[in-house]
Amino acid sequence: MAPDGLRARHDRILGDATPLFYDEPLELTEGDGVWLHTADGDRYLDVYNNVPCVGHGNTRVAEAMYQQARTLNVHSRYLHQGVIEYGERLLGLHHDQFESVVFACSGSEAIEIALMMARGATGGRGIIGTDATYHGNTEEVSKLTRLSSVNASSPHPEFRSIPTPQLFRPLAPGLTDTELTALYLSELETQIAAFEADGVGFAGMIACSIMANEGLPRIPAGFMEGAVELVHEAGGLFIADEVQAGFARSGRWWGYQTSGFEPDIVAMGKPMGNGLPVSGVTASHELVSGFRRTRRYFNTYAGSPLQAAAGNAVLEEIESGDLVSQVSRVGAHLRAGLDALEHPALADVRGHGLFIGVEWVTDPDSNTPDPDGAARVVEAMRQRGILMGQAGQHRNVLKVRPPLVFNDEHADLFLDAFSDAIDAVPATSVRA
Repeated sequence: MAPDGLRARHDRILGDATPLFYDEPLELTEGDGVWLHTADGDRYLDVYNNVPCVGHGNTRVAEAMYQQARTLNVHSRYLHQGVIEYGERLLGLHHDQFESVVFACSGSEAIEIALMMARGATGGRGIIGTDATYHGNTEEVSKLTRLSSVNASSPHPEFRSIPTPQLFRPLAPGLTDTELTALYLSELETQIAAFEADGVGFAGMIACSIMANEGLPRIPAGFMEGAVELVHEAGGLFIADEVQAGFARSGRWWGYQTSGFEPDIVAMGKPMGNGLPVSGVTASHELVSGFRRTRRYFNTYAGSPLQAAAGNAVLEEIESGDLVSQVSRVGAHLRAGLDALEHPALADVRGHGLFIGVEWVTDPDSNTPDPDGAARVVEAMRQRGILMGQAGQHRNVLKVRPPLVFNDEHADLFLDAFSDAIDAVPATSVRA
């Protein structure tokens, strides 16, 4: 727990509304692998942070950054072999259609670039997302956040949304997967047509490949592939947001592989530099070159030798540790342990690899979202030395998203603590 004086200084210097986790914020001083340490000498198992994807304080990444920083670090308007090699290595992990890359520093920047690329290539402006998404916090990208499905009242005429495609709270009850897929695709067709009716040219659709901020819903089979096809038929491009889903998080290199579709543009971020700000956008050489010619994009800190050194070290850690396979295996073990738990508020366990969502509800009959109950579980886990979060369309989904080096031993520690924590949550959080 942080001392009161430090909290007061924090609020004075950074602003009163600056967010902090937990009722009693933690003062972190050190990280090691999947562990975080506080100024009080307490140790917490980190089941939340995906930025240090290959572990807190990773030696290989830290050494690569140190060696590059003491040798050379400049902006991207010079030739540098390390930058080119990193780009080639990164592209080699994607589908063959991804031939070139634009580097940036944050996920928000990467999404902004992807939107500009799609709009420049199509000549349209209209972008479609889901009604519960989050893609970043720049002024333009933030227009996608929680965009209402009642699109006629949208304050942003160039952005429209469709209901989040899902099986747990489907748009209509009693339908098969096939029927649900058709229903959600018809919603997409409606919004594409609405752009045409409004005189707004259609540029494309953007979606997190595993719909992380929507709460990791089970997506009806065939929806993603069908959405790509509809977008292409309308002359648009499909953008996959891999800022959270990428870099082995789902048990595959990319979330679009896990969800079974091929986007036109991919935005990457968060884990790329294990804490050093690195992000990127990849697409065909034609799309990237067209963007370069028309936008003349330049970012002082992007595409630097330091970014490349950190990014290469992250890829080396994932590959040398066979973390893609480990994430798949440990994630399955974690899912099985969560599936075995019984609690009236625990309504659904879903996700991919080491990104799992636990749906917390008021009661098993109505499945009414219970964000307050989910918050109590998060606090109960912190009291047991485990850090996790909550997310989802209704903020009632408990988010399990540890560093990729999380193993079976850590999963068992989490499961023991989680079982104890949910049993200790006050009964008032489960209302009949």
